[in-house]
Amino acid sequence: MEIAIHEIERQEKYKLLIGCIVPRPIAWVTSLGEGMIVNAAPFSYFNVASIEPMMVSVAVMRKPGSVPKDTARNIIQTGEFVVNMVDVHNVDAVNQTSADYPQEISEVEAVGLEIAPSVRVKVPRLRASRIHFECKLQQIVELGSPTTSDLIIGEVVHVHVADELYHAGRIDATAFAPVSRLAGHTYATLGEQFDRPRPVYEPPVK
Repeated sequence: MEIAIHEIERQEKYKLLIGCIVPRPIAWVTSLGEGMIVNAAPFSYFNVASIEPMMVSVAVMRKPGSVPKDTARNIIQTGEFVVNMVDVHNVDAVNQTSADYPQEISEVEAVGLEIAPSVRVKVPRLRASRIHFECKLQQIVELGSPTTSDLIIGEVVHVHVADELYHAGRIDATAFAPVSRLAGHTYATLGEQFDRPRPVYEPPVK
């Protein structure tokens, strides 16, 4: 199958990307809106951006008409956000917060989520998550013309990890039990794990 991108529509491009680029980690992002309304929304266009300084990236697709979503707008205005990681224990609540709530409605209150204070940012974190990345906005890159997505790059300034997940400087992936996104309405758990040591290049002997 050969696919010429200029010949397919937006929805076909969307299905192609989310079907091929799997699994995708999920950022359950909390941010503060006007009136200190706590917004919570999941985004699966999420990953590590840098180690030093420690940064993560979250792409937030805009609404029709190039209208920024609440999360992107809040982060632009406050310069802060928290990434709450998703696992098998909170995925149902995560899914509930993906609904298109009005700007003046807090998903946290609507779903009945408990919050906890952060250390370095004003944005609260969600108790339903066991790993949190407190982030300061580093930059936003507007993608498309007109803009169709806001690529948010945040510097991680503080991390919370539940004691049962952290051993000898490493995260216990089995205990963490992360959940990722596939295509459509499908999610996936970690599944089988296997090791492949990174090879070392040895120049040929002359």
